[in-house]
Parts: sequence; C-alpha cells; structure tokens
Amino acid sequence: MSYDNACKYLAEKYPAAFTNWLLGVPSPDIEVLKTELTNEPIRADAITFLRTANQILHIEFQTLPYSETPLPLRMLDYSVRLKRQYRCDVVQVIIFLQATASEMAFTQEYRDRTTSHRYQVIRLWEQDPALFLSVPGLLPLATLTQTDNPQALLMQVATQIATIPDREQQQTIASCTQIFAGLRFEKDIIRQLFREEMMQGSVIYQDILQQGREQEARSLIERQLKWRLGKLEPSLMARVRSLSIALLEVLGVALLDFSEVTDLVDWLKRNDPREAQATLVTRQLTRRFGQVKPALFERVYQLSIEQLESLGEALLDFSEVENLVTWLEQQEGSPQ
Repeated sequence: MSYDNACKYLAEKYPAAFTNWLLGVPSPDIEVLKTELTNEPIRADAITFLRTANQILHIEFQTLPYSETPLPLRMLDYSVRLKRQYRCDVVQVIIFLQATASEMAFTQEYRDRTTSHRYQVIRLWEQDPALFLSVPGLLPLATLTQTDNPQALLMQVATQIATIPDREQQQTIASCTQIFAGLRFEKDIIRQLFREEMMQGSVIYQDILQQGREQEARSLIERQLKWRLGKLEPSLMARVRSLSIALLEVLGVALLDFSEVTDLVDWLKRNDPREAQATLVTRQLTRRFGQVKPALFERVYQLSIEQLESLGEALLDFSEVENLVTWLEQQEGSPQ
C-alpha cells in the first residue's frame, strides 16, 4: 500500500471521521463519490470526494508541495468541475503530510487578474494529536502531528491501535500507520515498535494478567522499558520486578511518557510503597555508617517491603557494616 492508497483508504473507509474533523459537524449520511470528473482528471497525490447533505468535501493529500499543475490552479479546476457536475457547494481542503517550509504549504488561494478562489490548507505537523489519537480512522495520521517527542507519540499510536478489538481493523490501521510513520521515522524504529508482540502490547498484557501469567506480564513491561530507555542498571530492574501486578499495570501506561531513566526513577519514588520504604532504610543506613558500598544498597533495594520493615528495626542494633552484611545473608538464605 502506497501513501496515495493509504490516504484514499482511510478517507473512504472512515468518511465520518474526516467530515467531523474537517467540517466540524457530525454527518450521518455520507456518500463517497467517484473521483473521475468530466474531462481528463488532473494527476494528484490522493483525492477523495465526500458528499454530505448539500455540499461536497474535497480532500486532497499531499506529501510534496509541488506538482506538474500548480496546486492553487488545480484546486480551482476541481472546484469548477465539481460545481458543474453536482451543482452544490464545495469545501476544499489540502492536507500536507510532511513538514515543509515551502510557500505552497502556506498558500490558500488562487488569484489572477480576473479570478480569486480560496481553499483550506492543513499542515499535519501543526495539529494537536489528541483528536487523531481518539478516532481509529485518524490514528495513522497521528504519527505526523505536533509533538516534542516523536518516538513517544509513535508509541502512543501503537498502544491505541492495540486496543482496537476487531482484529482485521487493527491490522489494517497498523499497516496504514507504518506507511505514514515512514515520513518521519527510521524504518528500524517502526519495525521494532510494530512487531506483533509490541503492537498488541496492551492486549497481550491484559490477556496474560487474566490468565495469571505474571512472569510474562513482567517480561513484557521490561521489554517496553528497554525499548524506551535502553539498558537499565540491574538494581533498577530489580525494583521494577518487585512491583505488584497492580502497580505494574499502572507503569505499563505511564512508561509511554518516559523519555529518560530519571522518569522511571521518579515514578518509582512516587508510586511504589516498597520503594519509599527502601529509600528510608538506605537513608538510615547512610546516617548510621556513613559511606556504604553501592553493591550493598542494591541488595537492600531487592528486599520485599516486609523485609525492609524488619531491616528498619534491626539496624537500630547494628554497630558496624558487617552486621548489615550478616543480616542480608540471613535473609537471602531464608525461604521467601
């Protein structure tokens, strides 16, 4: 499927989504018109004509700002042909998919000495992604909307696609999304995120939780964290693995907004009771013994919340770091 085919497919498969977006009103009765008009058709990237009530919505998608026939003249030509053939109002919109500084992407009028004709231009890279993320028919276009963190946006799109219950619709939307994402992202990033298991991440996650396969749920979250943040320190991964299933589910949503490791660390501090207890204990140990080897703190962070509470009481009797080492060895050697 090409850009042209993907654009036409979305507009003709989900006409209500496009009329609601571009006209601002719900249109219950929409007719997709044939794209052949009288005389020889002008070559275009992708065009769709949607008839609603007594008007026609002419949508033209552009990946490039130039064409053999200048865009303003082309819009005038189509408007005249549509009015002559269907005898009703015509609303015209050019949707530019790929960011460009070309003057053509900022031109909304054809003008010569005797004629003036206006149309609307939408530059996707300036659009708020919220609407696109909430409507299945617009989801693939969300990858090209405004964002300060393109990869996080792409992952949000993938997560939304994963919630589409109809398997066939999900696969088609995912295919269109990958095509549009190619205008902004490297192929390797797209392939990695839209692997079968990642693209369906939230669906798989819910399934394995329902079936009680906790380890699979944890493994999925670990893979997502690795993809978002890179390789994590063993101590940090140990803290993630110790999360309850309820907190793990919250993390699975929150990590979509993470851009660096400190985001995960901050989230753990805010959300994990065991993390709060571990932080308190490490502070007590530092106050009691001064400098403590990082390896010992890593072992402390791997303790359960019950063990941390016990350590908080036991350390009051410690006189040297070796007492802590002995206590940890006893805990690690005892059955959990």
